[in-house]
Amino acid sequence: MIDNNDIDSLLFDMDGTLWDATGSYAAVWNRCFADCGIDIRLTGADLVPYMGKPIEVIVEGITSGRVPAAFSRDAFVAALGEAEEEMMPQLGGTLYPGVYRGLEELSRHYRLFMISNCGRNGLRNFMQFTHTGHLFTDSVTYGERPVPKGENMRYLIEKYRLAGAVYVGDTQGDCDETHRAGIPFAYMQYGFGSCRDYDMAFGSFADFTQYFLKLIKHEKL
Repeated sequence: MIDNNDIDSLLFDMDGTLWDATGSYAAVWNRCFADCGIDIRLTGADLVPYMGKPIEVIVEGITSGRVPAAFSRDAFVAALGEAEEEMMPQLGGTLYPGVYRGLEELSRHYRLFMISNCGRNGLRNFMQFTHTGHLFTDSVTYGERPVPKGENMRYLIEKYRLAGAVYVGDTQGDCDETHRAGIPFAYMQYGFGSCRDYDMAFGSFADFTQYFLKLIKHEKL
């Protein structure tokens, strides 16, 4: 693990960390179920337990025992991707309090990245809807590189030669993958999940922002 004073970059999860878009995701899923003639309707709350997992795992969990034998999960995943690309730039989500201002302030002192288990265009949709693309150096999704999140962390760390990266997320899965990547995990307690072995924890994005800004001020003393 790195020393806090050596931190040079912050790698962010999306759902449950920067925004809540579960209601919009449910609308995408419900449209795809309707198009397939499947009598399943979801709410945002139905998707919360699955946030942060790869899409194949989510589809299996939600449809298992509820769809005909002829149902193709691979085809449904593809349909979800197409519907999300069409709908999410308009539907979007709700940033948690303090996120936009916090990212602006942090981007002046740290290199910011995003890593998510969402589909290929999920992070682009996020940045387009929230007008935050200029604040991030780069991003990578599971849809682009279908490997465990920890491997995508290492990918960006090696690509940009990051000496002191921290991953910021909201689930135990995020924490486990972060530690596999060999870097500290910052747990956002307001998100969708729980975590037992985080390296640091924050109750709000404002608290998170102030913590990392104080590190910069401390270095200048």
